[in-house]
Amino acid sequence: MRASLIQLTVSDTESADERRSRAAELVRGRAGDDLVVLPELWTTGAWAYDAWEAGAEPVDGPTARAMSEAASAAGVWLHAGTLVERGDDGALRNTALVFDRTGALRGVYRKIHRYGFTVGEAAQMAAGREVVTVTTEFGILGIATCYDLRFPELFRALVDAGTEILVLASAWPARRREQWRILVRARAVEEQAVVLACCAGGTHSEMKQADGSLIVDPWGTVLAEAGEGEEVLTADVDVDVVGAIREELPVLRDRVLAIPALPAR
Repeated sequence: MRASLIQLTVSDTESADERRSRAAELVRGRAGDDLVVLPELWTTGAWAYDAWEAGAEPVDGPTARAMSEAASAAGVWLHAGTLVERGDDGALRNTALVFDRTGALRGVYRKIHRYGFTVGEAAQMAAGREVVTVTTEFGILGIATCYDLRFPELFRALVDAGTEILVLASAWPARRREQWRILVRARAVEEQAVVLACCAGGTHSEMKQADGSLIVDPWGTVLAEAGEGEEVLTADVDVDVVGAIREELPVLRDRVLAIPALPAR
C-alpha cells in the first residue's frame, strides 16, 4: 500500500473555499497512491471555535463533493480529514469522511472524544457514538480523530473490529508535539497495527500546529515523518506484516481483561 499524508497548512488568511480548492488539487496530484489522508477540521480550522457555526455543512456538502471528485480523479482511497458537520438534528459534530477510488462515500466517523473541557468541542459539538471501520482491498481501516489518540480503549475496540491500519486526522498543538509522537507510536505497538497520523500544519487562531505527521509500522518503527509546514508525506507500507507480527508476538490473543463492546459499523 502506498500512503500519502497531506500535512495541509491551515491559516487565518485563506478562506475555506480557497483551502478546499487547494486541498482538492493536492489530492488530484496523488494519482498512483492507494490511500491519501488529510488533517482535522482543515476547512474551518480546529481552533477557530467562532467559525464553526458559519462553516458547518452536511456530509454531502461542498467539502464532500470536492473530495469525492478529487478521489475519483486521482483513483485513490481518500480519508478527507474532518469537517464541522451540521446533522439533521441541528447539532454540530467533528466528522471524518472516507471515499473510495470511484468517489463513493464509504465511511463516516463522528469523533467520540471531544477536546476542550469547558470550551471548544466539549461545549459546541455533540459526541459520536460508533466505532467505524472501512474495508479496502489493501486492509481494514480503523478511523479516529486527534484527541481520540489519548484513549487506548477506542483503538482496542477498532482492532477487535478487524482493523489493520489505524488512520488518524489531527490538529495537534505544537506545544505537545512530543506527546503526539509518543502516543502515535504507542498505539502502533499496542494494537500491532500500521498507524497513519496526519496533522495540520501552520498557525491559525493563534495556535501553532504540531506538524510532524507520521507513518508507523506495527513494531513502532517510524517509516516516515514530516517536518514543519505544508508537506506531502509518502511511504510504501507492507500491510501483510500486521498479521505476521500478530502471529509472531500474540499479545492481542493473550489479553486477560476485556473492555465492554462498542458498536461498530
